Amino acid sequence: MKPKKIFIWFGVILSLILSATIGYMLILDVSFIDALYMTIITISTVGYKEIMEMDIVGKIFTMFVIVISLGLIGYLLSELFKFFSEGSINETWRKNRMKKEISKLSDHIIVCGAGETGMHVIQHLILKDIDFVVIENHEDAIFQLKNLDVNYLDDDATNEEVLSLAGIAKAKGLITCLAKDADNVFVVLTARELNKNLRIVARAHEHKSDKKLKIAGADNTVSPDEIGGKKMAQMMISPNVQYFVDNIIDTKNLSIDMEEVSINEGSELIGKKLRDTQISEKAGLIVLAIRRENDQFIFNPKANEVLRHDDKMLVVGSKEQIKTLRQMSKEIIL
Repeated sequence: MKPKKIFIWFGVILSLILSATIGYMLILDVSFIDALYMTIITISTVGYKEIMEMDIVGKIFTMFVIVISLGLIGYLLSELFKFFSEGSINETWRKNRMKKEISKLSDHIIVCGAGETGMHVIQHLILKDIDFVVIENHEDAIFQLKNLDVNYLDDDATNEEVLSLAGIAKAKGLITCLAKDADNVFVVLTARELNKNLRIVARAHEHKSDKKLKIAGADNTVSPDEIGGKKMAQMMISPNVQYFVDNIIDTKNLSIDMEEVSINEGSELIGKKLRDTQISEKAGLIVLAIRRENDQFIFNPKANEVLRHDDKMLVVGSKEQIKTLRQMSKEIIL
């Protein structure tokens, strides 16, 4: 039983006491204190002497009060026992602790939905050691989140207050992968209103939802069915190529990784040719491509390609190598 429900039952008991007190006042024609006294000794069944002789109506009323009170109080006591014995206090303490931890987060990611897609997102974020908060309210998913020992809110992701509790004002990104496209659109609209600079990635179940999600404010949309279909075809056509790609970005292989590194103001790389940056010598990784404004991609950039401020380098290397490049690029390491 939840604490809220226990308080409701306490209210029912108080209502019974008040009703019985008024009943005794009318039946026995006594004061409020005397009637309350009769009510308490009747409900508690302590056996003290009545304040006055009762007629048949008073006796029937007393028996009625005893039967009702024993049932209600017995049920309340059993629920209280469950509340204490099933670790509800520990659960409440754990939720409060999580809320405090969530309130301290910044530049984190909010994941809305922990279904099949959401759980893959969560596992990837765990292995990437990225701070995140999950919003989910389905019992089975909550059970899995507890086992993973991650921060979560057991609530509705479409609720604006819940998004605020998840720290959306300080978050750097939001991934919504709820079961319905309509809910994802609503989350995107609300999130964009609460944080204009938030990066939002949304799941699109239907092809026509892609446009709606982007109009609502999503930066990118993903269709798991479409991606799955493309991957299956690629595995049939070029299985070795797909295996290589999977083992770069797959969480099962942490030896190498594929990341995007931004060149920020003050970086030693700005204005230098790729050969002169000594990225290979200092960081020991491979620059696969450079992305510039308007999504212009330069694949397999030449050695004489001059790097610019705000260039995004798509690189392959180990975590430590990528960390070294981030330092050279003056990118904030989270």
